[in-house]
Amino acid sequence: MQISHPISHPGTHASFVQARDLLQRHRTDYARAYADFRWPALDRFNWALDYFDPMAQGNDATALWIVEEDGSEARYSFADMAQRSARMANFLRAGGVARGDRVLLMLPNCIELWDAMLACIKLGAVMIPATTLLTPTDLQDRIVRGGVRHVICLP
Repeated sequence: MQISHPISHPGTHASFVQARDLLQRHRTDYARAYADFRWPALDRFNWALDYFDPMAQGNDATALWIVEEDGSEARYSFADMAQRSARMANFLRAGGVARGDRVLLMLPNCIELWDAMLACIKLGAVMIPATTLLTPTDLQDRIVRGGVRHVICLP
């Protein structure tokens, strides 16, 4: 699934990967890494669209492994995460979330948290993480002071 009206920037994936690979090749040789590294000349870069999604395409390796307190487990591949987050980004965009909007994420460690984070990055929205333990007063304070336009939480 693709995000409708993506804001990805062609060619940025290869530039970013090339710079990352150079640093990884020389990770034990600081002088060489410092001498050879050049920041990619990117006008714009969206990590989720320009790096994560291309890397995730057809990638069935485990990206996220959630183990609950009761011992139950759920694993999600990179491809799953890209598709799930695109679906959520499309849903959020249809609900009015736009670039620069502040979105409060009040979710436990569940798949929806990770979907929402990637979706916000894809849309250019600003994530404001919040613990599920907030009192109503603390939650109201964060919403007001953070200029929050949207809240993602579980019922």
